[in-house]
Amino acid sequence: MRIVVALGGNALLRRGEPPEAAGQIRNVRAAAHALAPVARAHQVIVTHGNGPQVGFLALQSEAHGEAGRYPLDVLGAQTQGMIGYMIEDELRDELGGAREVATLLTEVVVDARDPAFAKPTKPVGPVYDAAEAGRLARERGWSMGPDGSAWRRLVPSPEPRRIVEIHAIRLLVEAGVVVVCAGGGGVPVVKDETGGLRGVEAVIDKDLSAALLAAELRADALLLLTDVDAVYEAWGTPEARPLARASPLTLRGMPFAAGSMAPKVEAACRFVEASAAGAMLFVPTDSVTGPRFAAIGALADVAAILRGERGTRVQAGP
Repeated sequence: MRIVVALGGNALLRRGEPPEAAGQIRNVRAAAHALAPVARAHQVIVTHGNGPQVGFLALQSEAHGEAGRYPLDVLGAQTQGMIGYMIEDELRDELGGAREVATLLTEVVVDARDPAFAKPTKPVGPVYDAAEAGRLARERGWSMGPDGSAWRRLVPSPEPRRIVEIHAIRLLVEAGVVVVCAGGGGVPVVKDETGGLRGVEAVIDKDLSAALLAAELRADALLLLTDVDAVYEAWGTPEARPLARASPLTLRGMPFAAGSMAPKVEAACRFVEASAAGAMLFVPTDSVTGPRFAAIGALADVAAILRGERGTRVQAGP
């Protein structure tokens, strides 16, 4: 099988942990241990979140004033290299030479006319008090939004349209390489007036980029791995229950938290719907494993999720 695995931020930095290198490497080692059996048996492409890391780098950047301040696309590229290095190193050790592992810096094209640019919604970087947030909004033109009792910068989160390095990724996968790519949703770029690409101040949702990556690679499965063991109906209530299987139609009729489960459900639905429609560069009947599927669940359960024994499997159907 060809499998795209999307690691949530908890694979690197668990809730409440300080952003120290040693702790992140320890968490990546656990993730690599869970992924290794799957990577030995299948073609695996790994993508990952980068939210805490981008926030930490933004804080470091701010500490050096105007001269040391880097734009978000550059910070995103930095995190791809840093996190990719950690995953590549630990996964190579776990595989013991059974597979080559390579990290590929990945750009993702977005539309400069995307409505998201007019309505920033994605919080990034450090928190500020109200006075500092107001000053930054005036001086830099930033959009600011509340985050609990503090304030954070809000940036656009446009739709991913095209993965620039998709042909290079495909060549590596077909050569048997485990590829780490499209980290943090990829570096957002737009076409300029000459037809070239330039980075923009935005953050692409990593789960939506993972769905696009899986579709363009003709993957058999998209696994969205997080710190929750399944998608739950009526989450947060006494009636909450895990869903073992669901269709996009069923899931689209349920409410999910915008900042956590909703993007994963949307990504799973998009991949399955595109597969069923034969859209986005692939024909569903060429799979050697039957209908393509997406699944959402806990990283530690990845092997069982792939077998359909844990997590929530999303497939086309009524």
